[in-house]
Amino acid sequence: MPLVRIPCMKWIRMQGRQGQPTYAHVNDDLVQPVLGSPYADWHDDGDALALEQVQWLPPVEPSKVIVLWKNFHALAIKQNQSIPEEPLYALRAPSSLAAHRQAVIKPASYDGAVFYEGELALVVGRRMRAVALEDVRDHLLGCTIANDVSAMELINRDASFAQWSRAKSFDTFGVLGPWIDTTFDWTSASVHTRVNGRERQNYPLSDMIFEPLTLLSRLSHDMTLEPGDVVLCGTSVGSLPMRLGTDVEIEIDGLGVLSNRYG
Repeated sequence: MPLVRIPCMKWIRMQGRQGQPTYAHVNDDLVQPVLGSPYADWHDDGDALALEQVQWLPPVEPSKVIVLWKNFHALAIKQNQSIPEEPLYALRAPSSLAAHRQAVIKPASYDGAVFYEGELALVVGRRMRAVALEDVRDHLLGCTIANDVSAMELINRDASFAQWSRAKSFDTFGVLGPWIDTTFDWTSASVHTRVNGRERQNYPLSDMIFEPLTLLSRLSHDMTLEPGDVVLCGTSVGSLPMRLGTDVEIEIDGLGVLSNRYG
């Protein structure tokens, strides 16, 4: 059977046959495994299965994960900070990624507060190097949901060096999922973070300082972005520490719900 590329709305990664990771596309409550990937050619492979049977994996295998800081007007105003003139970001270790419904594990080497941060995440579909704004859409695979978990007390522990990357790079601290939506429109959507069922974050994505396409263009002028790389767009007000046993749900209107437990 020849490989083909067919427009597809939702992509996931899951444990496939013989325990091998595989990509699949979601159609209502069914999941169809594929041979290939959303970044290249692919075709359906084998029988579909029920969505409830999926063993979830992070939807991407990135070479890097970029996390934005202070990218929402409301948070900058609340913290009495200036509006940045360029994107402010750190790098998160790809090994920190966790999947939908996977537990977020308390680090053995850190005893301080661990915060949740509900965010929109962008997934690069084609290599980007100094891409003009008007061409960015052709390089974006789609969007997913992120819980950008952070060990906040580490960041300023050493006054001589802000430890943003370490604070975000513990195993399971980079939660992504459940899927990548290739047609998602963020312009009128809001992020809702619920902690043990209580809403703690509710903010519009339209409040971004650097909206997604501008952000990707600007970042591509700093570094080459590869297919599968992820950019977390930052969070707004309402990020707080979690207690062990906390259930966190992050919902973005029209995109889905990402669920995890801390501890």
